[in-house]
Amino acid sequence: MDIFISNTSGQPIYEQIVSQVKDKILKGQLKAEEPLPSIRLLARELRISVITTKRAYEELERAGFIVTMAGKGSYVAPRDPGVMREEHLRRVEKYLSGAVEEARIGGVTKEELMEMLELLCQEND
Repeated sequence: MDIFISNTSGQPIYEQIVSQVKDKILKGQLKAEEPLPSIRLLARELRISVITTKRAYEELERAGFIVTMAGKGSYVAPRDPGVMREEHLRRVEKYLSGAVEEARIGGVTKEELMEMLELLCQEND
């Protein structure tokens, strides 16, 4: 599993792992019931602490993206449409919040912003 860790990022390492694994699941690069590397193996591959990898897996499990079975390892959880939709909504909200802030800084009106969004949605239909 290709995960890239940036030591210069302001984001904690476990969050980088969580983010990248979620991305791979949402994009279908990791399929339901696909096994994940063991915590120890991933820690060794990334040259990070086992504790950090364990924290990332626990976070992914709490969020419903993976399941862990004692003695068998961790697997991509079966796709729960509700969990996937919530994650997509959360991401869209994050991007839109950034766009709204950028518009505010640049003096773009709400009407102009709504018009841009409408045009972008039409382009993708």
